[in-house]
Amino acid sequence: MILVLLAVALAGPGRAWEEPVRGSALRGDLMDALRPHAEWVVGPPVVFVVSQLRVDGDVAFANLRPVRPGGAEITRDEIPQRLGWDNPFDWDGVQMQALLKRSGTTWVAVHHAMGATDVWWADPAFCADWGRVIHEVC
Repeated sequence: MILVLLAVALAGPGRAWEEPVRGSALRGDLMDALRPHAEWVVGPPVVFVVSQLRVDGDVAFANLRPVRPGGAEITRDEIPQRLGWDNPFDWDGVQMQALLKRSGTTWVAVHHAMGATDVWWADPAFCADWGRVIHEVC
């Protein structure tokens, strides 16, 4: 029994974050902060299929996939060709990760990537600000 309580106590601080529930204002605000970045790459409109969404106070981490409203997958042919912008299908597909911060009442995507082929958010430089929501890499 003591070992179980000790394990819970030690594990507790690592997961202080919460996942905003579907339909909540907080979740909507986070998606609204990310939408323009996703639409710049894949074209509008997009909604998100959320794999991970973690919030602790004024910081958040998101791992999600933009899709078309109604859930239709985004195809290679739909992605606008922008000068100097590669096609995310040439990377790791249409998947997006972001580190966000609240500024007043607004959430801002401070760092984000589309189609990343590595775990870029594992950089120790992010741990001071976002370690509470990416604790497994900090």
